[in-house]
Amino acid sequence: MNVELLGGCSQEQLETRVRNVAAAGKLSRFPGNVFEVLESCNDYEKNLKLVKRIIKMGHKSIIEHDYLVFALCDVSPIIEQTIIGNRLTSFTIKSRREVDFRTVGYYVPEFRNKQGELHSKNEELKEKYKKGMQNLFDSYGTFVDNGISVEDARFLLPYSYHSNIIMGLNARELEKLTIWLLHGSPSKISEAKELGQKLYGIIKEHIPYLIDNIEEQIDKQDDFAYLEEMSKRPEINILDKPKLIHYTSNADELVLLSNIMYHYQCTEEQAKSILQEMISKDDNCQAKLMKNILNKEERRELEQVSFTFQIPISLSILTHITRHRMHSLLVPEFTPMWNLNNYIIPDTIQQNESLKELYIEKVQENIKLYEEFKKAEVMEEDLVYFYIGGQMCNIVTTMNARNVQWICKMRCCNKAQWQINRIAKEIAKQVKEVAPLIGTGLGATCVTDFVCNEGKESCGLINKILENRTSNK
Repeated sequence: MNVELLGGCSQEQLETRVRNVAAAGKLSRFPGNVFEVLESCNDYEKNLKLVKRIIKMGHKSIIEHDYLVFALCDVSPIIEQTIIGNRLTSFTIKSRREVDFRTVGYYVPEFRNKQGELHSKNEELKEKYKKGMQNLFDSYGTFVDNGISVEDARFLLPYSYHSNIIMGLNARELEKLTIWLLHGSPSKISEAKELGQKLYGIIKEHIPYLIDNIEEQIDKQDDFAYLEEMSKRPEINILDKPKLIHYTSNADELVLLSNIMYHYQCTEEQAKSILQEMISKDDNCQAKLMKNILNKEERRELEQVSFTFQIPISLSILTHITRHRMHSLLVPEFTPMWNLNNYIIPDTIQQNESLKELYIEKVQENIKLYEEFKKAEVMEEDLVYFYIGGQMCNIVTTMNARNVQWICKMRCCNKAQWQINRIAKEIAKQVKEVAPLIGTGLGATCVTDFVCNEGKESCGLINKILENRTSNK
């Protein structure tokens, strides 16, 4: 693993960054305009002292003005999925839909026992692990060589493969992320703790006002200890499709009323009266009003209602939904280990009997090796690399209607990856059943807006839709 801060590293740049943060802290209580305040912040040591004092008081919004960009080289998708859930952090990741991953390499942990100490058979276990990982990588290559796209072959890749990431975040998010990696639930995973240590090393050199608070942290306790004491862990059952488990019952009406209240600054009662008056004048007024809302630039009215889903999804595709930041997503932690027999086989592999048999054979070999390591009492956090891309889990998320619309625009497109495409279409279908007016705005942009943004890579559906619109006029 290699982690580097991209830019802002020279002493002059550091002093400028700290000056900007200090000015933000000074602005609200000192006379003069913003440029005069900036001009007054001309002493680095005083600026640093001021920033430390302000954030010690809990006023951390000022450090959001210090934005950092990092390069993360050769980290596993365990790290990728761990950090990408930080919703105010930006990530660009090498695509497994486009790039052949057979030679990218993979992470090899130092295996520990149940007590967290180096396992007495660590070297022997590492050799077995390497053979097992290479077996999966070789089979991945066999699938690609036999005409399976890298997009589908990746479902066999173990969750140890090397990923590369560019990560951007402000200093406040960096502090939270570093503390979480060093002292939170991910800290039991050696690779996650190593990333936390590397980020902290960079912080000590280039973001010095964060040092004190990070050093004062202590390891967090198990958040689920009480739950585990009170209830027996049930068998994991993966859903067949997304399930709408809760929603705003009168979503369509509430969106329309919020539009009227927002525009007229009237009460809910007045808004209802206005809506009824509109209906008496035009039977289609609700649909017309919703259409206006669905096509507005901001569409804040759609944020007033929400839909909660439980969604079955594979690890290969998890980031496709995690990266949509503005929804409340709950992804199960990697430990305790899930049932490795809950996995998906892509259709392109299912349709080729010999490749299907090879896929199942390699998955079972991987599970057998995992069971061997488990029997050797290897610490569970070191076994997470036996997950494969096709591993299925159930996630829970709550999205407001605006976010549902955005996800559907992106993921109902025929160019979207097939599993997330099916998920998005099912979400749209179920929302339409309980909120039909909102549902008119759910789908790919070619269907809802008569626009395709894919350019030369368009699937061509937009042309058929436009032709039908013209012929029906």
